[in-house]
Amino acid sequence: MHDIKAIRDDTGAFVRGLSRRGMANAQSVADNFLKKDKALRDLLVRLQGEQARRNDASKLIGQAKAKKDEAGATALMAEVAGLKESIQKGEAEQRELEKEIRDDLSVIPNIPAADVPDGADESANVPVAARAFGKPPSINNPKQHFEIGDALGQMDFERAAKVSGARFVYLKNDLAKLERALGAFMLDTHTGTFGYTEVSPPVLVKSAALFGTGQLPKFEDDLFRTTSEDPFWLVPTAEVPLTNYVADEILSEAELPLRFTAFTPCFRAEAGAAGRDTRGMIRMHQFSKVELVSITAPEQSVSEHERMTDAAQEILKKLDLAHRVVTLCTGDMGFGAIKTYDIEVWLPGQNAYREISSCSNCGDFQARRMNTRYRNAEGKMKGPVHTLNGSGLAVGRTLVAILENYQQPDGSVAIPDVLQPYMGKKVIGKV
Repeated sequence: MHDIKAIRDDTGAFVRGLSRRGMANAQSVADNFLKKDKALRDLLVRLQGEQARRNDASKLIGQAKAKKDEAGATALMAEVAGLKESIQKGEAEQRELEKEIRDDLSVIPNIPAADVPDGADESANVPVAARAFGKPPSINNPKQHFEIGDALGQMDFERAAKVSGARFVYLKNDLAKLERALGAFMLDTHTGTFGYTEVSPPVLVKSAALFGTGQLPKFEDDLFRTTSEDPFWLVPTAEVPLTNYVADEILSEAELPLRFTAFTPCFRAEAGAAGRDTRGMIRMHQFSKVELVSITAPEQSVSEHERMTDAAQEILKKLDLAHRVVTLCTGDMGFGAIKTYDIEVWLPGQNAYREISSCSNCGDFQARRMNTRYRNAEGKMKGPVHTLNGSGLAVGRTLVAILENYQQPDGSVAIPDVLQPYMGKKVIGKV
């Protein structure tokens, strides 16, 4: 959520930021906000004046009656009644204007950081050379993960489609255990090496939580919801319950940064993904993910963003999976981010790098929506916190990467060294 005062104080910066996002009508959007903001402020001044006059007139009624000035008292009572009616109408207008401004602001994306590359789509994303890791393995005629999983007899899309429809899968035996092992390995790394606090959060949330992290109202079609009048929503990512852990709270500066991690199922309708990745586990309605969330003071968020990306990369390094990192351009960033790194892992079966994690700094955007602030040791209010989130990692896509990168000529799959203690074996073979 944007700060209307900041838009008022530096409209040019707001317009330039939205223009960098590709919003052609950025100036008219800003003009609309300012028009409504001025109307609201003028209304508040009028209401304040009317309320002051009503208070004064109410006192004068008693004085007029004490003086036996019935005509004067009657006139003052009529004035007070008129002021009361005017104030009630004005307060209703105030509520409507405040709602309009809030609704308008709620669908406007965050302003990109100054060092984010400009561009319309993923073709303008910029590789971070210093973060590249490993070389793609040399594999003759590599198979895709769904071919490997089917040949192993441990990945079943057909039966999942019978039960739930497209974009679901049954994992069995060692592949089911591999998914569980990956979640445990990731959590152990993030808690043990990087000091994140493990959390087991709710995966059904209220609308307010999704508003707080920015999925509502703009991306409602990408979510699954219950049918009640006051619905619950299945979380698209554990970012939602982890970030909202501090919603409507005032934190102490001394406790920042807060770092949370969770291994949860995630649910996405993939409404905008028709025809994309229709085979395999790349784009599912239900998938497992280990999430990272940080709550920081504003001056900490840039370095925390680098640290979070380090944590996500460490998983791939320990698994010895070749990957690269790109800085997303302004046209490819998510709604709430000021800057995002995507981590892309090499998939031999696709002969391509594919996203396995996005790590984003959201600045104070989500904190304003959640009403989360912090104060210093002296008790002085410092303003909104900053929030960050990242995948550490998408477990299903990591499983995909292992199957494709560790596939053997005989159809088996070697298990990365760091996972062997979790699996109790070195190779996954056909059941």
